[in-house]
Amino acid sequence: PETRVTLKMDGCQEPENSWMAVPGPRSLSAAFREHLRLLGLRDFPCGLGSWNKSRFSARTSPSGQEEDEDLPLGEESPQALMELLRDPHSPWALPPGCSPQDQQLRDMAVQVPQLVSGTRVLQVFRSLRIVGKDVSEIDEDLLQLQHLEELILCANQISRVTSANLPRTLKVLELCCNAVADLQELCSQPPPQLQHLGLGYNRLCGPSQDKPNLVSLDLSFNNLTELLELVSQLSSLQKLRVLVLQGNPLALIPAYRGFVVDGLPQLSVLDDIHIEPDERHQFRGLARQPGELIRSEAQVVVSIGKIKGVPDPSTLQELEVDTKAAAITYSYCVTYEFAEGEEMEDGGSAEVGWVGEWDFRGSKEKVTSIFLIFFSCAAHLFVTPGKPWADTIDCSYRKEHTAKDLVGLKGYLAAGTIVSVVEEKVSVWQVFLHPRPLDKFLPAGPVPKDKQKQKQQEKKKKKQPCELRSDPPIRRTLGSRRVSLEALLATEDLVATVCDFGILITEQPLQPPSLEEKVVRSIKNKDPTEPEEGRGLEAVPLTVEFQVQLLRWPSAAAQSPWSTVAVDKAP
Repeated sequence: PETRVTLKMDGCQEPENSWMAVPGPRSLSAAFREHLRLLGLRDFPCGLGSWNKSRFSARTSPSGQEEDEDLPLGEESPQALMELLRDPHSPWALPPGCSPQDQQLRDMAVQVPQLVSGTRVLQVFRSLRIVGKDVSEIDEDLLQLQHLEELILCANQISRVTSANLPRTLKVLELCCNAVADLQELCSQPPPQLQHLGLGYNRLCGPSQDKPNLVSLDLSFNNLTELLELVSQLSSLQKLRVLVLQGNPLALIPAYRGFVVDGLPQLSVLDDIHIEPDERHQFRGLARQPGELIRSEAQVVVSIGKIKGVPDPSTLQELEVDTKAAAITYSYCVTYEFAEGEEMEDGGSAEVGWVGEWDFRGSKEKVTSIFLIFFSCAAHLFVTPGKPWADTIDCSYRKEHTAKDLVGLKGYLAAGTIVSVVEEKVSVWQVFLHPRPLDKFLPAGPVPKDKQKQKQQEKKKKKQPCELRSDPPIRRTLGSRRVSLEALLATEDLVATVCDFGILITEQPLQPPSLEEKVVRSIKNKDPTEPEEGRGLEAVPLTVEFQVQLLRWPSAAAQSPWSTVAVDKAP
């Protein structure tokens, strides 16, 4: 196979039989060498070679300009070489995802190839961006980039950062979407000029140490839970102006933003929102009075409005084959999951929801069904009170949940909740308490007419005692979908949507048309101007209004009216 020459970070050369590196975790220097290979700074049309040999060995005029001579056969002008680099259809064009600096390096390799030859290329880099290359270690070879100011290593597999391996000139370090869980080695001796540190979407659980020169710090979407301790640590960063903490469990506390704004007066921007003077005045003194306001718990309010598009159950009841039931009732409720509840001895928890409550024929007794559901402490099911059928079923449901497990609440909001519309059918029967003996129902020969009248009167006077008994409820899920709640982990306080489950098709048994129906259909077919039965009626999709609100200090925000809620189609 063809042998290619690549550049190592120590300036030596080694043969390579492949352009692609072995997949899997690797060091930063290995990813950097592969990056240089992809740029092809020493291959045509870049670098030094037969395509530009005479241009760099030509004599120059006293003014310092090259003498205007015709190019030898087989060589290309700088303009032609640059065109080969920049034409997107050229085989030498940069691969997708390269940065503008990569293009500048290749242009430099054409115009002044001496500056990027050997170890000189290491002195050119001011910014290095290696994203999604499975880098697991920042090794000491990075110190050879003596002028590096910006290092972006997002979406890799870095779990630890040693400050001794970072260039002292570094000003920006972005490590978003890695696996960093501890900052002890990074904070032991950080680069003195470091101004921005990005650690979003990592695995940090505790506060960071002092980094006195930081101006911008991103700790978003980690597992930070101790708000008081974190603010105490960050208060020593007098130059800190931009802070991002959204997506952490501590950001779900009602007093979170007010406490941070008052506890860090040097901040200008918190969670990508500018801190106005009015806001700072509103929360003045809050950091000095934590007390009950900074309890590690969150308040979430779930509201469920109207259900529309439920098929009329009376059409199904008319088709019931068994007519012995005294009454058949239908009720409708909405179920949703929420991450809260007290842990039981067996590791689970129970939530009780009233599915329905109705009166039958004026009886003082009520037939009530209880929906008892057992779930683990990860997610519990909640059920709204059952409502009878109507074109628009108004649930008018509102429940305030208190979540003490902030880490679990964060996972719940990231995963979303399942909202379902459930139909419950209950059949009620008449049962005689004291049935008469069987011989009383058998004929006993001819009876005189006067005695027959007497017995009929006795039957009217004596009423057989009976009671109503119901069969176990039959529940059917009419529609179910997942509602995304990730916006509550950012800066949003309210997620309001109308869950659309689509149009329900009622199952009806196929029956041959009667003679009268055939006659009516034949008449309608003869008169095309007469509209068909049911034409013009639009099918209404099954929808339910659903919203989740995260309460913030000092009080709950006003709820948005349902009329302003946008429809969110179910997948």
